[in-house]
Amino acid sequence: RGTVATGRVERGTLNLNDEVELIGLVEERRKIVITGIEMFRKLLDSAEAGDNIGALLRGVQKNEIERGQVLAKPGSINPHTKFTGEVYVLTKDEGGRHTPFFNNYRPQFYFRTTDVTGVINLPDGVEMCMPGDNVTMKVELITPIAIEEGLRFAIREGGRTVGSGVVSKIEA
Repeated sequence: RGTVATGRVERGTLNLNDEVELIGLVEERRKIVITGIEMFRKLLDSAEAGDNIGALLRGVQKNEIERGQVLAKPGSINPHTKFTGEVYVLTKDEGGRHTPFFNNYRPQFYFRTTDVTGVINLPDGVEMCMPGDNVTMKVELITPIAIEEGLRFAIREGGRTVGSGVVSKIEA
């Protein structure tokens, strides 16, 4: 029968028997047909933005999907590893770091439901980033994630949030 993927419809409408792409965490995109849509234990013909659903994915084994991947209309979103982000670094009082971080800092970046390690490149002339700073930074993730401009993310280290940001530009 397939595997049920759960999540929130971010935008648009999903209909029964729609073909979607499974994107993120792996290089290749995979086309999949939605053979069931369920919400609050009711079977539906469609789901729309804001709905939290289970989607039955035809021919997909449980070990072939993982948390953090997204289902999308074919060609509508791409996995990326490099982006520029506008970031606010939390202060010690807000639960963030109490020391600055430097170029090549490698924290975890949380997008939607997934976390991935990324390397931070600070702008030229910016030697370090202090708690309380707002900074524009370039980030390179170690695995591709389905991201786009305007997507929010959290920066975490050792189980605590140290920054929050938004993707301002996709680089690659």
